[in-house]
Amino acid sequence: FLGEILAVRLRGPLESELAMRFQQLTGAVMAKGVEDTAYYRFDRLISLNEVGGDPAAFGVAVDRFHRENLEIHERWPGSMSASSTHDTKRSEDTRARIHLLSEIPDAWDAAVRRWASINTPYRRRDLPDRNTEWFLYQTLVGAWPISVERVQEAMLKSVREQKLHTSWTRPDTAYEDALSDFIAGVLDNEAFCQDMDTFVEKLSQPARITSLAMTLLKLTMPGIPDIYQGTELWDHSLVDPDNRRPVDFELRQRLAEEASGRTPEHIMSRIAEGLPKLWLIQRALALRLERPATFGPAGTYRPLSVEGRKAAHAVSFMRGDSAVTIVPRLVLGLGRDWGDTSLELPSGPWRNALTGEQWPDGRLPLAELLARFPVALLVREGAAHE
Repeated sequence: FLGEILAVRLRGPLESELAMRFQQLTGAVMAKGVEDTAYYRFDRLISLNEVGGDPAAFGVAVDRFHRENLEIHERWPGSMSASSTHDTKRSEDTRARIHLLSEIPDAWDAAVRRWASINTPYRRRDLPDRNTEWFLYQTLVGAWPISVERVQEAMLKSVREQKLHTSWTRPDTAYEDALSDFIAGVLDNEAFCQDMDTFVEKLSQPARITSLAMTLLKLTMPGIPDIYQGTELWDHSLVDPDNRRPVDFELRQRLAEEASGRTPEHIMSRIAEGLPKLWLIQRALALRLERPATFGPAGTYRPLSVEGRKAAHAVSFMRGDSAVTIVPRLVLGLGRDWGDTSLELPSGPWRNALTGEQWPDGRLPLAELLARFPVALLVREGAAHE
């Protein structure tokens, strides 16, 4: 009976009012049931557990990525493209690093087993449970280095949202104290911290390149790019309130001024500071301002084909008739070089808006195109500003 009313098969004034009032509850129920409960329990790869995401989807094929962008361009060209917000469970750079674990499952499995053995002395009567410990190690990988206090606060919120051992309405202080003490012991263990340092160091550069790729995609694909406060530089925040900490805008302003006129080599030499991300945002937004029609609803979206042995590691598309985006994907599996992988450019000539290099049309090796900076944004020389 209720289903008939909600499906609007039974109609009338009272039935319509019931359907409308019921609908007011569904968003809140989904938010608390899925995003704020299930996403904390199902923690196979926590970087997938994001609002609007699907924890079962380990990425998409390039063809599907293009199909979905074409659909966005056709149906929702003014929708917001956000990668971090005040309400994301983890910031974009934290997720980028955790994402990489999907490319090294054997190394990740070995690391977790090693860490669990190292940290056994800090467990209290088998607490915390193994699922929470698995969640913790992913959190540490994503946000490392991080203070004890930030981890304790984020993990306390996580286990209360899980509602398996404790909750906001019925807190189990014994479990929560055991978890807090476990975290303190783990982060005071020199052997563990050195091991985590070594593990994360191998992921840092690939994760940064992944973040740069995501940033350029967001800034050039269909939709309106949104840049959350603080994410102009590397930001390894966790769930709120961690992602609502004060932002050092003076630092960002100073670095933005320092980046002006610098070579790509200088920018990349300061990758640890996050300068490449800020510089990329500056350049891409300047191009959007210069060519608003190219990147707006009127600017077409055309997938471009990448060929060669490592073609699966690149994504490219054209906006309007004067801008081309090229970024890497699955960075850990890419290795040290692009080999014979190349991109067929439409008629040019073209200029790299990031490096200033000039390129003719025809087939262009990615090894040359991405030699000075990990991503590329090409503009057609002589094309009218749309």
